[in-house]
Parts: sequence; C-alpha cells; structure tokens
Amino acid sequence: MTLNKETLQGKGMTSLRTRQRLVERLTEKGISDIRVLEAMRDTPRHLFLDEALSSRAYEDLALPIGYQQTISQPYIVAKMTESLISEQSLLEVPLKNTLEIGTGCGYQTYLLSVFSKKVTTIERIEALHERAKKLLKQLRVNNVDFELGDGGELDDQKFDAILSAAAPLEVPLSLKHKLKIGGKLILPVGNSNHQKLTLVKRLSKNEYSEEQIEDVLFVPLLKGVVS
Repeated sequence: MTLNKETLQGKGMTSLRTRQRLVERLTEKGISDIRVLEAMRDTPRHLFLDEALSSRAYEDLALPIGYQQTISQPYIVAKMTESLISEQSLLEVPLKNTLEIGTGCGYQTYLLSVFSKKVTTIERIEALHERAKKLLKQLRVNNVDFELGDGGELDDQKFDAILSAAAPLEVPLSLKHKLKIGGKLILPVGNSNHQKLTLVKRLSKNEYSEEQIEDVLFVPLLKGVVS
C-alpha cells in the first residue's frame, strides 16, 4: 500500500466529513477531552482495516481484523485514552512511557503514540504484530517499540500508563507493579459474559485505587505466542 495525501485523508465514507461525524457521536457519548477528539478525527482508521471494511471505518463499531480479533469500537478507544491522559498537562505530551498489551491492528497503538513520548506494545499473534509494525512504519510513527509475546517476558521497567486490550479475570498484580507511583492502568476485567472497564491508579508503593467505569466486551487475555 502506497500512502499519499489522498490515501491518508480518505474519500467518501472515509473522508474528513465522515470522521467529523464520528467525533460528534463521541462527544454525545461523553468524550470531552479536545486532545482525544482531535486525535480520533485525525487518525486514519480506514488504513487499519481490510479494504472491504474501510467504508465502515468511521462507524462507532468494533470490526473484525482476522485471527478472531477485532479493532476496538472508537468510543472505547477514546474512553481508554482519555482515562489515561486526564489530569495531565495540556501543554506537553502527557505521558513519558506507555505499555500496551495487545497491539492488534495498531489502531490504539497509533493513538497512544500521539500522547506518549515512548510506547511499548506487545502482541502474541505474529501476523498481527508484523502487520501493525509495517503500517505504523509507513505512517512514520517512530516512538513505538513492537514486541512479540504475551507480556510475560517484560523486565522490571516501570510505566506512566498501561493499557490492556484483552481481559484477564482479575487485575494482574504483575501489571500493577509495573506502574510508576502516580501511574494509571486501564483494562477490561472479567469473563466472556461480564466484563468491566477498570481504571487502576498507583497511589504509593503499596497502595492502589480501583474504579469500575462501564460494561465492555473484549477478547480474553491469553498466554503463549501464535506463529
């Protein structure tokens, strides 16, 4: 795929006008951070989908990306991003170091790269890992490190923000420990029948707060690499 101005901007159902209608829907649903709304408008979501689905890219829907995975609903992407950068300065890149569990097609990764000086993203399905890595390189995103794995191989590095796009049955202690003091972790928690989008904040070395935001539905957090 050759990326030029027309490809990035889209046309018809992927045009700027269509993207603006998505922003209006997100605003109606309660997304209020102007930084997030502008990033959602400017992100070429149609490029993260197969061409057959690109005309639906700016509908507020999760859509299939293969391998029994989906590109997340724009509202959920916006909500998770907004939750991580709220309370941060409007005058600079809000986050220094962000971890993403579950790269998928790279859509959420792209959004995180806008708001973080460095993003480390991990994907267990090799084909998705390679596809996202190639696309973000084409989009000239140069502050993302791509890792193939399930997160179990991470070192003791600490992060300002952690986002998981897959649901564990409970908040993993290992992820909580990877937060810097003052850092935030957002993830779906629960089984395939009942999940809650959950925001965890690290208040001190041994103290955390936890807030359940709303009902969601994500794929489960699984172990092992799929080649």
